[in-house]
This record gives sequence, structure tokens and C-alpha cells, in this order.
Amino acid sequence: QVPLVESGGGSVQAGGSLRLSCAASGYSSRCMTWVRQAPGKNRTGVAAIDSDGSTSYLDSVRGRFTISRNSAKNILYLEMNSLKPEDSGTYYCAAGRSGQYCTGGHCTFLACNNLDAWGQGTLVTVSS
Repeated sequence: QVPLVESGGGSVQAGGSLRLSCAASGYSSRCMTWVRQAPGKNRTGVAAIDSDGSTSYLDSVRGRFTISRNSAKNILYLEMNSLKPEDSGTYYCAAGRSGQYCTGGHCTFLACNNLDAWGQGTLVTVSS
């Protein structure tokens, strides 16, 4: 399994922007997600994208973050705008299985589950 490699982290002022990238060769058919871990806290999924392009977001980042994937270049992105201090942490890209909620013949993509591949993480620090 080819390692996932994140880049693009850094230090910004509140209100600024960053774009994270994850080299993800061989993962085009997988559910991919960005997971954040703040110091002393558990890891939390902030955005996910399924193999068909369906996306989901943590409520606190919806409208500010955008997850996307360039399948031709095998890169996963996380565009982060209007950053807040509480967005600080180490961001990991990870791959897993699609988690969906299905009812009445309609399924909604929720998140990636059973994450079995992780990058080494990239640090994002947002100062007030």
C-alpha cells in the first residue's frame, strides 16, 4: 500500500486560508477523509469525499472548508478559508470505506469508516 503524504500545513492568522494536499496514489476508488487532532483531544473527521465525489463536512467547518480530489493527479485537497483558532491541530488524510445512511431507496453519504490507511499528518496553527 502506497503511503499517504500530506503537505501544506503552516501558521496563519485568524481569517486566513490554507490548502492542504495529500498524495494518494492508488486510492482513487477509496473513500478519503481529512481528520484533525488538536492537542489533548481525540481525532475528529472534518471532511470526507467518496469515490463518486459525494462529500460531507463537520458542521463547524461547513461553508469554510472544501474537500476535493484530483483523480488524474492522485491528490486529495482540503481548501480551508476563514480559519479560526479552533481549527488548529494536526491534519491527517486517511482512506477507508464509504459510510452511508439509506432509507426509502435513497442513500446519503455520511463519512468514511474503518480507516485503514493514514498519512503522517501536517500541522495547522491558527493564531487570533
